[in-house]
Amino acid sequence: MKRLLLTLTAIIALTAMAKPKPQQTDRQYWCQEAYKMAQPVLENMAKGELQKNMQTEFSPSFDNRNRKVVYMETFGRLMAGIAPWLALPDSVVGSSPADTKELEMRKQLREWALASYKNSVDPASPDYLCWGVSGQNLVDAAYIAESFIRAYDALWVPLDQQTKDRYINEFKKLRSIEPPYTNWFLFSSIIESFIAKAVGLKEYDDFRVMMTIRKVEEWYVGDGWYADGPVFAFDYYSSYVFHAMYLETLQNMIDAKANTRLEYQKYYDRALKRAQKFSIILERFISPEGTFPVIGRSTPYRMAAMQPLALMAWYQKLPKDLSNGQVRSALTAVMHRMYDQQQNYNEGGFLTIGFCGHQPETADWYTNNGSLYMTSLSLMPLGLPADHPFWTCEAEPWTQVKAWGGQPFPKDHRWADDIQTKDRW
Repeated sequence: MKRLLLTLTAIIALTAMAKPKPQQTDRQYWCQEAYKMAQPVLENMAKGELQKNMQTEFSPSFDNRNRKVVYMETFGRLMAGIAPWLALPDSVVGSSPADTKELEMRKQLREWALASYKNSVDPASPDYLCWGVSGQNLVDAAYIAESFIRAYDALWVPLDQQTKDRYINEFKKLRSIEPPYTNWFLFSSIIESFIAKAVGLKEYDDFRVMMTIRKVEEWYVGDGWYADGPVFAFDYYSSYVFHAMYLETLQNMIDAKANTRLEYQKYYDRALKRAQKFSIILERFISPEGTFPVIGRSTPYRMAAMQPLALMAWYQKLPKDLSNGQVRSALTAVMHRMYDQQQNYNEGGFLTIGFCGHQPETADWYTNNGSLYMTSLSLMPLGLPADHPFWTCEAEPWTQVKAWGGQPFPKDHRWADDIQTKDRW
């Protein structure tokens, strides 16, 4: 009898082990990865303990800047990526256990984020950020401003007035930093256009916005690509900075009802068309195996290379050649390829320097592991609710899967701007 009971117990155990687990949806996987990335940063910073507890890593060739820039880079870049997700209303949730779990994660991260925003500009907090100690601060203050732009009602409006005033004051003091003749112009324009939207047209520096727009237009080289300054470089800075921050600068000026010589809506419509074309290019970069070309500098920014594609999905402005199903499938395949097996996080749960794993040799002279939180910019479609077609439609093969699998796929052609040069100014 005893032997029979043991046999039955073994059979039951084996049956339980063999029972297939409920399959994780793409959205559940994205939420899991977003929370994994954000939790160590925001939980610590909400308590004023990020600078105490973060396990930092710097490029072997890191320059002589104040190394405390790592904390502003970590916080600003992370928040720019997850802000759309945190902006979802708490009422937007289904009834399944997975929906409840996501709501809990989102509410917790938002609570920590609001406390972290306050600490970052409070001189009495151990996590007061190193505002104004380095030119690098202009870059990462822009990503903080961008997070407010992407979740204005959820992350900016709830802040107390003293905290808001402190941010505007810190942003204005960064005008002393002269941006180099590169994508850095957009960091100034994002901050100034946000000031225009948040506190009024009398408070922003119009020149920093107008000059940026003129230079970005000069540096557009066609077919979705921007040169990073007067000379074109084949890298992902069109992804990392240009498309998103240019669109957001223009939208802020529209929202602020700025009355200048420029027709901001016309510029926005054209910039959106360029971003759509570039999203087509990025989708075609994703191989059937879920990889994409590793080119140019700043490769440890990982999936930030896919920011315009993620942005167009979140804006619900994907071009007609790209379906929700194929874009979700392509981005999910890259995430699995990049995050599932490699050593992307250190023992404390913070990102390590590398592209797909820990690869310190990929670092540039300005790279630290705070820089790498740019990879969160690929997560913006989480700002679409779970019942949006981006998440509910059937998975579809992306372009390279079709092309290499002998299936029909759309041809690709050059896209021309629809505004003549003489209309630019």
